Amino acid sequence: MSIPHHHNVAVVTGGSGGLGKTISKRLLREGFRVAMADIDQVALGKAAIELDHHDLVTCELDVTKRADFEAVLKVVTKRWGGVGVLVNNAALTRTTPLFEISAEEFDAVTAVALKGTFLGCQAFGAHMRENGYGRIVNMASLAGQNGGSATGAHYAASKGGIITLTKVFARELATHGVTVNAISPGPQDLDSVRELLPPDKLEAVVKTIPVGELGDPDYIARLVALLADPQASSATGATYDINGGLYLR
Repeated sequence: MSIPHHHNVAVVTGGSGGLGKTISKRLLREGFRVAMADIDQVALGKAAIELDHHDLVTCELDVTKRADFEAVLKVVTKRWGGVGVLVNNAALTRTTPLFEISAEEFDAVTAVALKGTFLGCQAFGAHMRENGYGRIVNMASLAGQNGGSATGAHYAASKGGIITLTKVFARELATHGVTVNAISPGPQDLDSVRELLPPDKLEAVVKTIPVGELGDPDYIARLVALLADPQASSATGATYDINGGLYLR
């Protein structure tokens, strides 16, 4: 397999905060050229200033729109010659109680995480298939495997769907030099997690984790970089569990 010169060009969706920013930072450190994509322009600007790197660009992206993915692909291809890596990380995290989730909120949450991942895999997968090379990493979640004890049903269902989409696209693209994998983290040591859960609830969650601590987001980011490596050609269709022993299979 010939590896194109743009193999280390990565697009990270939901890239401006939380895990997305950590992933963007790690990919830059590992020698990737990164397009940090997000719907929140203010957060994008702040993250770009914070990361301050010559191989970093920002792109506005609404993951619910196929045309937005096409536009990002166009911009990044014009700048760097193509895209070798896509990290589908964008999600709306909601903890609304089960019987209080409105139809509108269900649609909004699944549109970002599930449809957004589908559209990203579809738009970028076609580009990668054409080039005969690509690495797609989808961010799933423990919630999609255990039914989401600390998150909403719509979020958990979206993440379960992402695990299935990962298999579908992996099978379809395997003969074209394109791998598709998912990472399924448990609770991470992130500000976004701390904002979501009040201190007493967070403490209770930590007590349930067999290894006794929240996950390290930078380790998740290192795994993204590892799966995005040209050497990772045999890793495809898999979901990598990093959950502190909360879910074993």
